[in-house]
Amino acid sequence: MTEAPSWSDMFRPPVNRAMRVLDRSFFKKAVPLAAARVFEKDQISRCRTYLGQDVLQVDRISSVRSDPDGNGGGQDRKALLLSPDIRPEDPLTWSAKLQELVQAKKVDVMPYELCLKYETWTYHDIISSIIPEDDQNELPVGFSVVGHVAHLNLREQYLQYKHLIAAVLLDKNPAIRTVINKVDDVGSQNEYRTFQYELLAGDPSLEVEINQLDCTFRFDYSKVYWNSRLNTEHERLVTMFRPGEAVCDVMAGVGPFAVPAAKRNIFVWANDLNPDSYASLVDATSRNKVTRFLKAFNEDGRSFIRTSARELRTQNVQIDVTPKARRHLKEMGFETPPRQYAIQPIIFSHYVMNLPATAITFLDAFIGLYHGQEALFVPYTKTTLPIIHVYCFSTKSEDNELAKRKICREISDRIGYVIEPQDKEIEIWDVRDVSPQKRMFCASFRLPAEVAFH
Repeated sequence: MTEAPSWSDMFRPPVNRAMRVLDRSFFKKAVPLAAARVFEKDQISRCRTYLGQDVLQVDRISSVRSDPDGNGGGQDRKALLLSPDIRPEDPLTWSAKLQELVQAKKVDVMPYELCLKYETWTYHDIISSIIPEDDQNELPVGFSVVGHVAHLNLREQYLQYKHLIAAVLLDKNPAIRTVINKVDDVGSQNEYRTFQYELLAGDPSLEVEINQLDCTFRFDYSKVYWNSRLNTEHERLVTMFRPGEAVCDVMAGVGPFAVPAAKRNIFVWANDLNPDSYASLVDATSRNKVTRFLKAFNEDGRSFIRTSARELRTQNVQIDVTPKARRHLKEMGFETPPRQYAIQPIIFSHYVMNLPATAITFLDAFIGLYHGQEALFVPYTKTTLPIIHVYCFSTKSEDNELAKRKICREISDRIGYVIEPQDKEIEIWDVRDVSPQKRMFCASFRLPAEVAFH
């Protein structure tokens, strides 16, 4: 419950707008209160419930305290902190319920000095008491967490407080051991989508372990791309794939789409140009025991689109997926069902292209991808042309209609075939806000026959 406005300032930390190096000892405060000493230990819960709003209601401050005057009758006596509106020396401020308990000799009212210190307050409490009020419109309270690393993207006005912010953040988040600040845009300096950063506090190692979608990933965050905010998007797309399908992940990174998909018995060919991403992808493939379903590549994405489509048609892969329970049934003398096999298709059902800054520019690689291979698809077989999931950025708008039309124009320009937002087999999914004027989208559309067989 939030404190009453009339006395909430009593519990806030002291203010020091000039602080630039964190001084934890500065943050302490003694708050004079009243407390109800409970004579019988087994009556604490009952008294607290009976007194209700008379008991101190402040976040993160326990109302039950040890009796500062020591034990009574060998008991570890407790006291209940009372609302600041109650003064120990003035019975006129005591409620009828409190007076009733005093008269019944279940409690007595005494002065109590509540000592607050640095550990009492939150990150927001401490930072709000240090940063000047003029700079508090958008306090840096949001950050990404990647394993043990807190990743800040501080606005310019907060850079002068960066080490102080990092020190408090480190103190107040036990799972965090490292705080860094991004100093450029992702991918602005290199094609691997990594970024320049500065270490603000803590352990300099960026070797992290991530658990996502029942999979474990280990990598050096300074050398590969990872975005914890895409967890929901990874799950959304992976659940579109059906066991037994083949999926081509063109810009796979360390495998946040590829590895969970392979764990669902989906055949995945996953590629990334970054050698460090590739190494982490190989590690994740082994670590998560999906080597039978996932093949990792370290190639240029444009050429991989074409070579993987050709090579897949030449593969003959059959994987035994018989449940382990079958073996136990046989050992127990029961009749066992026939073995089950997953057969790798010769056509990818999906292409994933998660490189939002430039992925659309790779789409021309699909022109003529299946030239002369019409007999492999509907209407000659039941196989349909693949669905392409291409990620991109666009300008933020209220209903996204302008963004959808713009994205369709960009796709059309690349594949040489006009697609429109209202077409039957296209969906433009709003993934997330990137900045106040920028959004990330996923455009999913079936590769048109006019493009595939060109």
